[in-house]
Amino acid sequence: MQLQDYIRDIKDFPKPGVLFKDITPLLANSEASALCLEGLLSLVEDQKIDKVVGIESRGFFFGTLLAQKLNAGFVPIRKSGKLPYSTIKEPYSLEYGIDVLEMHDDAIKKGDRVLLHDDVLATGGTAKAACKLIEQLGGIVVQCNFIMEIEFLKGAQKLDQYELRPLISY
Repeated sequence: MQLQDYIRDIKDFPKPGVLFKDITPLLANSEASALCLEGLLSLVEDQKIDKVVGIESRGFFFGTLLAQKLNAGFVPIRKSGKLPYSTIKEPYSLEYGIDVLEMHDDAIKKGDRVLLHDDVLATGGTAKAACKLIEQLGGIVVQCNFIMEIEFLKGAQKLDQYELRPLISY
């Protein structure tokens, strides 16, 4: 089974010129989802993780499962105005605009070892902003893992100080 077979391309979404990598077919197939989770766990190896941080919204799907399997807490990072408690904020750029990420200001404790997870590493702006939020609260980003990396967008360059682990590279 190849995970790539369960990721479909959507042209011109969310705007013209963008090729969106859709993971909903992967989520809809229990065997593909199980294989993806197994692969993501193998990327972590035997590192101790205190918190798994998932980026809205597709980072939540496997982020919560990773946290369970790693016996770690799960922390959501969301777009501005979506979290109900006191937050810290970080602006970021992505391939089709600018936005702001937020995280609860009590979500990470100083010294927490954090696994950052999202579905895709594209330009790196979202993941970089998430790392800044984690570090602002004193967390240590142990690894950033992704289902896939879009290499030509060079997002890895923005995250060169972190351990990056994608399952699939395009």
